[in-house]
Amino acid sequence: MTQRGRATRSTGPSGRPRRPDGPRGGDRAGAPRGDLGARRARLREVIEPVVAEAGYDLEDLSVSRAGRRHVVRVIVDADGGINLDAVADVSRAVSAALDAAEEAGGDLVAGEYQLEVSSPGVDRPLTLPRHWRRNVGRLVKVTVRGAAGLPEQRAAGDRQLTGRVVEADDERVVLETDAGRAGHPYAELGPGRVQVEFNRLDEIDEADDIDDIDDEDDVEDEER
Repeated sequence: MTQRGRATRSTGPSGRPRRPDGPRGGDRAGAPRGDLGARRARLREVIEPVVAEAGYDLEDLSVSRAGRRHVVRVIVDADGGINLDAVADVSRAVSAALDAAEEAGGDLVAGEYQLEVSSPGVDRPLTLPRHWRRNVGRLVKVTVRGAAGLPEQRAAGDRQLTGRVVEADDERVVLETDAGRAGHPYAELGPGRVQVEFNRLDEIDEADDIDDIDDEDDVEDEER
């Protein structure tokens, strides 16, 4: 199973925490706070090329306030998933890029900030072809839109569908349900949601136990 995790860094320019009594930019007492949407756009310009160069996709980027500082959350993913070591590597690369950008052109975040880099959880909605492709074999729930046309017309014919992702390409996804297999163009689908299957988790645990037993047998054979 692919490890999922998060790397967190509290940092300011050049990786040094800013003094709590002297943050720059919009965080000074009485100064107007910058627009988070504009900050997010500037951050994306710096972060997305770094993530892409590392071989991953930038799935989400958000900026929020936590007391006197900001929290910058970066979600990255790739085909086959991303492990904890890769998350830490991306976190270091993004942190260095933010430091360099701030030294060259001023504050991107204005004040102390905490950088969080993580991989997406199972609750991440499936909205892009690559999201569906990376979840082949999983059970998902999705809204299938009805008649084409205005949103209110579609809503009248919308239906919930639960099925297993059999295959996915750039145009459509094939789902297997109790009624059989059927292909659905992405334009017909709302955001998909992966469903947790406890019986599959049990199967994985059992498989791990079997592997442990096999390993023990191999060790005994070597000792003989």
